[in-house]
Amino acid sequence: MKPSLAAVRAALWRSALFAVLWWALTDGDRASWGVGSVSILLAVWLSLRLLPPVTTFVSRIGLLRFLVFFFVQSLRGGVQVAGLALRPRMGLRPGFHEVDLHLPEGIGRVLLANTLSLLPGTLSVELQGNRLCLHVLDDQAATELDVRAAETRLAHLLGLTLQTTE
Repeated sequence: MKPSLAAVRAALWRSALFAVLWWALTDGDRASWGVGSVSILLAVWLSLRLLPPVTTFVSRIGLLRFLVFFFVQSLRGGVQVAGLALRPRMGLRPGFHEVDLHLPEGIGRVLLANTLSLLPGTLSVELQGNRLCLHVLDDQAATELDVRAAETRLAHLLGLTLQTTE
């Protein structure tokens, strides 16, 4: 059976990743590459078994837009959190928001939950089906608008179509 192009590409990328990781862990010691080569091959084989390669589209323009969005949102969130922390009476109003997601099931939803956790003031608590539960520092914040903006950027990044609820 001939391996697919996606499998070959995934094996090459993972080999490179594990080789860099091995090099970093051993401080570039050349004597360790005998054991390292075997370890890298086993790690690649195991990773392909546990996480088979999928063909994923990533838009370069979408990636640029997402990175700019993430930077701006991180800066904005950082300023808001700093403002809350520096007030004499902390204006924290923590709470939980549940949001219905419009991204299709799969990598997009997982990436969205992880992205929102990296932004200041939000933490993804649970992703179940098409519902995402977020812990927020300000219960009055327009959390759903921020989630929709992140969803849109991720949909463009991954070439996904947002699902509408009717």
